[in-house]
Amino acid sequence: MTRIPPADRRAALVQAALRVIARDGVAAATTRRIAGEAGMPLASFHYVFESRDELMAELVNAVVSSEQTDLEPALDASRAPLGIRAAIRSGLQHYFDGVRADPDREKAMFELTQWALREPGFAPLAGRQYDRYYELAERAARDAADLTGSTWNRPVAEVARLLVTLTDGVTIAWLVTRDDAAAERALDFAADALAALAAPVDSADDTDSAAPTDSADHTAGSLLPNPNAGAR
Repeated sequence: MTRIPPADRRAALVQAALRVIARDGVAAATTRRIAGEAGMPLASFHYVFESRDELMAELVNAVVSSEQTDLEPALDASRAPLGIRAAIRSGLQHYFDGVRADPDREKAMFELTQWALREPGFAPLAGRQYDRYYELAERAARDAADLTGSTWNRPVAEVARLLVTLTDGVTIAWLVTRDDAAAERALDFAADALAALAAPVDSADDTDSAAPTDSADHTAGSLLPNPNAGAR
């Protein structure tokens, strides 16, 4: 019998948990059901995870890492768009493409958030989930500014929270309607709104020169989402 490395077992169990949660909800995601979904005996679960709580925490980290991977092509310095709006729109498109490619991932994370807020003692799990989303969004905002020679006019942490709020809305609406065109329009709006909070570095202290540059970038791009989140 082939021996599966512990890291591979953990990854398989995390993916199994995502499938069970997306299909049947968190309450149904018992250790036995998760192990069965992964095609493993229950003992395999307890060999690599001390508890279901530990698995849920790893599930959050795995999803955020996956959303970060969705964003990386858009934030590649060698392919950086010319303006901040184009960079934001590109990042949001990569995020949304990830949502469309794996809607169960997003369904599972929304389900996990709601379950954690309902269950006594589990609110910190939802808090950790959104802390990771904000962390990813802040990194994306900093990268977009650095790649385009821009600066944020608001604290980057505030920009990150707005980004998460916008992408959450786009994601859940699309999961309900599966209306790609409506989602694209919402992403355009998000890109416009966020780009309005930034300015080129060399004109950040010169409002007269900042205005035309911002207008040029605005017409060059399309209208915005990311991280999860996400960016989820």
